[in-house]
Amino acid sequence: MLTKISSVQFPFSDNDICAIKEAAAIIQNGGLVAFPTETVYGLGADGTKPMAAEKIYAAKGRPSDNPLILHIAFPEEASVYAETSKLYYTLAQAFMPGPITIIMPAKTIVPKHVTAGLSTVAIRCPSHPIAHRLILEAKTAIAAPSANLSGSPSPTCAKYVIDDMQGRIDMILDGGNSEIGLESTIVKIVDEKHLILLRPGAITVEQLALYAHVTIAKSVTGELQKGEVAESPGMKYRHYAPKSQFVLLEGNLSAQYAYIATHQDNASVICYTEQCQHYMQLLGENHVFDIGAEHDTATHCSRLFTLLRTADQPETQTIYASLPEKDGLGLALYNRMIRAAAHCIIKLKDN
Repeated sequence: MLTKISSVQFPFSDNDICAIKEAAAIIQNGGLVAFPTETVYGLGADGTKPMAAEKIYAAKGRPSDNPLILHIAFPEEASVYAETSKLYYTLAQAFMPGPITIIMPAKTIVPKHVTAGLSTVAIRCPSHPIAHRLILEAKTAIAAPSANLSGSPSPTCAKYVIDDMQGRIDMILDGGNSEIGLESTIVKIVDEKHLILLRPGAITVEQLALYAHVTIAKSVTGELQKGEVAESPGMKYRHYAPKSQFVLLEGNLSAQYAYIATHQDNASVICYTEQCQHYMQLLGENHVFDIGAEHDTATHCSRLFTLLRTADQPETQTIYASLPEKDGLGLALYNRMIRAAAHCIIKLKDN
């Protein structure tokens, strides 16, 4: 299969609209299209067609017990696919369109291939103009996980979609770099006053707590327990991982530097801007990757998946990075990094 690649920009030109209409027709006919969102690139198919959803799993090499997210054009469309509630509309008014996914009881229109056999469905309304227009033109909810091979870092630009998906899907809409760089926040509505956070993202616990009591699932910072069902994407399997071993260091920056100095063979490091020169003297500039200034968590989030790919060089056996804090937006970063590292964390004594 030859994957067509079309560059699309907003505001849309006539050529951009034609490309989006072509992509929508592919989805309507059961095909696969990768498209940009404000979080990461998604791999889309008609969310009401079981065979289309099956193609997503096949293209990604994704386990079939890992549920997909349904993307809709407007928040009120959720009622077609899910049993909505007052709390859903409260959250939708506060955060949609935007980087939040809400899990609710599914209606029968949603195939079990999308829900991974669960009785619930995950609903998201993206704010990216290309994603929004694509859903409108397709005239259906679009089921879409991230547009990468299962387990590898999620793609934040079309280049990484091409690296993973060329020849596996029908079309890629290239809309430039993703703004946020981490997947959406996922919450499950328990009742009108309670939410469970299943995956952290740009919408933080502190923001959600303004509207309901939030319980953080243990799997957000730990491993899914044996026999526990994955209620949302990103819970059960090693995710976002480079081919090289990814190791997180917990301890002050001085202790981290000392550790890497004694483990520098075939090593690379993802570090804060303030540390780059220090590590370049130790490892060489080709093995040092700048994730942003130490306290700029939003930049860390936007750069993480890109750096997990660019640091993954043939000669590199181990990539080191600092374990982030778990407050605010840092919880989303922490979640992605421990999954990419398969929970490999080395605790160091502070120097």
